[in-house]
Amino acid sequence: MRAFIFPGQGSQAVGMGRALAEASPIARAVFQEVDDALGQHLFRMMTEGPEDQLLLTENAQPAIMANAIATLRVLEQEGGIRLADKADYVAGHSLGEYTALCAAGAFDLATTAILLKHRGQAMQAAVPVGEGAMAALLGADLAKAQAIADAAADGEVCTVANDNDPSQVVISGHRGAIERAIALAKEMGAKRGILLPVSAPFHCPLMQPAADAMEKALADVRIAAPLVPVFANVTAGAVSDPDTIRRLLVEQVTGMVRWRESVLAMTATGVERYVEFGGKVLGPMVKRITPDVETVSVITMDDIEALAKTL
Repeated sequence: MRAFIFPGQGSQAVGMGRALAEASPIARAVFQEVDDALGQHLFRMMTEGPEDQLLLTENAQPAIMANAIATLRVLEQEGGIRLADKADYVAGHSLGEYTALCAAGAFDLATTAILLKHRGQAMQAAVPVGEGAMAALLGADLAKAQAIADAAADGEVCTVANDNDPSQVVISGHRGAIERAIALAKEMGAKRGILLPVSAPFHCPLMQPAADAMEKALADVRIAAPLVPVFANVTAGAVSDPDTIRRLLVEQVTGMVRWRESVLAMTATGVERYVEFGGKVLGPMVKRITPDVETVSVITMDDIEALAKTL
């Protein structure tokens, strides 16, 4: 069995998508459709910068999605491959869950771009700049990270945001609490804590205004049943029902990304091969969670052609 997986924020870089667009009119069409949907030159920003603009959450989220979908579309259309025939599940990390839903036909591309633009803006607006922060706790599992977060909270929000793999958990909350957690990390058994270069404290209760905004944004959006089940971040379980997908996407804004559990659950159903589109972030995480599975990262035309031969 096979899962197609899609990366989250942090995988953006100036130059992304350029080589793919130069090599394939299918990729160019994806980037153009996203530009048209958003009414901005996002692809120009992706390929030329400036980097500070691409790093903004409202730009990074649709950019990462567009890059991954372009990679998948080239595989599908030039390789004559249907996702429904080659993937048993799809999953994505945080914003990557929207990419996964687009890949599986639950959202069309334009809708996905608009939703992610809105999501990025809402997340950025939820907490004034400087009040929130996120940190990666290296060498900490979920239980250890939760203990560090609890010890550092001191009346402020400090909670696990991303359970990425057995050796990396991300915490999120008020800046003061996150800084205290970093200071406590080593003495409480983690290797170290690293402040992350993010503009808002994602996946924690401080994001409630953004969750409310996404509930409104998603209320009238048509969601089709996906071609294959999607493993949801907040439940680490497979979903196909459109109304459930809608509800879980709202919960995802403030909820923990249960990536480690999702991979364990997919592997338990028989998934032996994980194909990451548009990045090389999730593959290494998957390997740390389940070392015996095969992982493939698909970014370039060469990657796409190599993958097409093995599907």
